[in-house]
Amino acid sequence: MPRVIIDTDAGVDDALALLLALRSPELDVAAITTVSGNAPVHHCIANVRRVLDVLGGPAPLLFQGESAPISRPLFTAPEVHGEDGLGGASLLREADGSPRYPEAPVPVSPHPAWEALVEMGRAEGPALTLIALGPLTNVARAIERDAAAVRAYRRIVIMGGACRVSGNTSAVAEFNIYVDPEAAQRVLQLGAPITLVPLDVTERAVLRGDQLGELAPAPRVARFVEDITAAYMRYHAQADGLAGCFLHDPLAVGAVLWPDLLGARPLRVDVETQGTLTRGMTVADFRPGRGACRPPNADVCLEVNAGEFVRRFLAHLATPA
Repeated sequence: MPRVIIDTDAGVDDALALLLALRSPELDVAAITTVSGNAPVHHCIANVRRVLDVLGGPAPLLFQGESAPISRPLFTAPEVHGEDGLGGASLLREADGSPRYPEAPVPVSPHPAWEALVEMGRAEGPALTLIALGPLTNVARAIERDAAAVRAYRRIVIMGGACRVSGNTSAVAEFNIYVDPEAAQRVLQLGAPITLVPLDVTERAVLRGDQLGELAPAPRVARFVEDITAAYMRYHAQADGLAGCFLHDPLAVGAVLWPDLLGARPLRVDVETQGTLTRGMTVADFRPGRGACRPPNADVCLEVNAGEFVRRFLAHLATPA
């Protein structure tokens, strides 16, 4: 059973990824760390607690991470994920006025996320996979303190980048990398086993509104997913002409759960940190035979059985608690 840490900026697709991970008996979620990205980090902590309340049961360790990128102002995505990062779900009320999605009373560790990543890497790194769903600020801060501890992880799976497709935040950059390109470059230079799950595959994994009925066997999860994706799907309809929403972060969890569904290629990947028009661009070197001096540093997912992934995703979420 893979044992994982999930580092998240707790937007809508992050919440879906957390549901998948925590509903999967195949995974042992050891800890959740939060980072500013889709929303400021205090919203991210609240959103993780809301997911934990929806699911009930034992909760992983919870850590608050960095509130801003390494060297840039924070850039968030309220037009995509809402001001709260959860599509406005924090504002929903029941008939009696109580919050529809209260925060589970899960304590937040007094230790910062970077420290948790370092200590867990030192203690059990070879047994742990780190799944990074947001900007890589926490991971980069951990590398600053103890690169060997972070390098000890069995694998770092990153949802981020756009290699052969357009970006979703600029013409060339994907959101997580755009927010903190310096952090992303630092992580890619670490020399750890890395799997990159970029837009090339995540934008093929689409959850349609007419599929939400398949979650009916788990009514609390079904209502939560419907509520948090309503505005998210409206955004994608307007911005992308999409009748649904992309399952970016769930696919990164899927890469750990079901590696058979993804096809990856070892490539050299670097991040543009100096450009204005190209900030956060992931530059993947596809040239054959020219990488002798710059060997591959990531296994980049370029193929996916998207239909089967969505089927398995829905089946896991629909499993009654």
